[in-house]
Amino acid sequence: MTAPGIRDGQDAEDLDVEEVLALVKDDHHAARPAGDRGPGPVPAPGRGNPARPSGAEPRHRATPWTDARAIAGRAARSLAARRTPVSVTLGDALGLVLAAPLTALTDLPSFNTSAMDGWAVAGPGPWDVREEGVLAGHAEPAPLADGEAARIATGARIPPDTTAVLRSEHGRTDEQGRLHPTREVQHGQDIRPRGQECRSGDQLLPTGAVVTPAVLGLAAAAGYDTLAAVPRPRVEVLVLGDELLTEGRPHDGLIRDALGPMLPPWLRALGADVVALRRLGDDAKALHQALTLSSADLIVTTGGTAAGPVDHVHPTLRRLGAELLVDGVQVRPGHPMLLARLKPDQHLVGLPGNPLAAVSGLLTLAEPLLRTLAARPAPEPYTLPLREAAQGHPYDTRLIPVVLRGDHAVPLHYHGPAMLRGIAAADALAVVPPGGAPAGQEAELLDLPWAVAGIGACFT
Repeated sequence: MTAPGIRDGQDAEDLDVEEVLALVKDDHHAARPAGDRGPGPVPAPGRGNPARPSGAEPRHRATPWTDARAIAGRAARSLAARRTPVSVTLGDALGLVLAAPLTALTDLPSFNTSAMDGWAVAGPGPWDVREEGVLAGHAEPAPLADGEAARIATGARIPPDTTAVLRSEHGRTDEQGRLHPTREVQHGQDIRPRGQECRSGDQLLPTGAVVTPAVLGLAAAAGYDTLAAVPRPRVEVLVLGDELLTEGRPHDGLIRDALGPMLPPWLRALGADVVALRRLGDDAKALHQALTLSSADLIVTTGGTAAGPVDHVHPTLRRLGAELLVDGVQVRPGHPMLLARLKPDQHLVGLPGNPLAAVSGLLTLAEPLLRTLAARPAPEPYTLPLREAAQGHPYDTRLIPVVLRGDHAVPLHYHGPAMLRGIAAADALAVVPPGGAPAGQEAELLDLPWAVAGIGACFT
């Protein structure tokens, strides 16, 4: 039987317990005859009951999902503009963003080189092949005389006065050792002239380019040992909750901590340098001390963002005088997430304790903020049609794990707030608007970093 006030096709588990109870009370209240409501319960203020008792505190209103992401992206702009670039070796630069243009320090190639294994030849053939060949990595060879050839390796310096390089498969030698072409030879063929790719001083890449493996190769070829880059944001993760185990199977009301193993590599995939992972339990004093002493650019907490008896995040933030930028988001799962500014140069993202809800908070608030701090470009938004209908929340955005199959996104099961089975198999999260989306409707997709960059690169 469908609970009163819940739409057909809507699961009660998609609503909070408080919301379900409020809907039930609303329906019962509305069903009682006028004048026979007596001293029954006062309808809960909020959606469906805009009136509230005089003097009552207004109900907290969560931030729309798109607005929350925009606020997180803007929150650290002034801080990002003040960050000092760092000089990093090529081995440590992968995934960083260039803080200065990559300018060629030399011509590329820096001398005329052979593009193929074969013979360097001078003038028209046939050619007399001299005994000494030309290998890569050696000093400039002696000039070739007209009618002379020399064996040459790919990448070797071209002897002065060379007309062309004849590929090994395009020449043959006769009994006297003279070289004959098997096809017409074009002047300059298979010679890479000095400066063909760039000249010294040319801009190869602009400021803001992301350092990929190919960029590392280009920088090395252009003569760089280090790069000027935007430093990785420093992140500290604080895992809250007395019920969490760090090893073994769940037992006696205790559960395994899924977020401790998951969040640091995910944050690294978003460009962060995770400087610490601390498990604090449900200890308000320890939380206060950790926030006070931390020097990280971003602190990420797990759990404790609601209003339960051991939810210490809000009280601790009030005690520290933090500025709440986002306090709850209209998204499921993960609506109790928050974003606060602790200091002008330090922020805190409070993630819900349920694993998939924490992922939602990570992509909603932490990803845009870290992207700003790391000066990474925003990904181009894109959509794909849903192969199957996606159930939505009545009035909040919903994030659902999907796999990409051809030109469609296929919603996955096991996407409850406490579940990771769906996201572990997913390529992306589909953004489902309030009310849901039918099969065939275009849905915005949020790519997961390992599905885009490859697992080796994104966790470096």
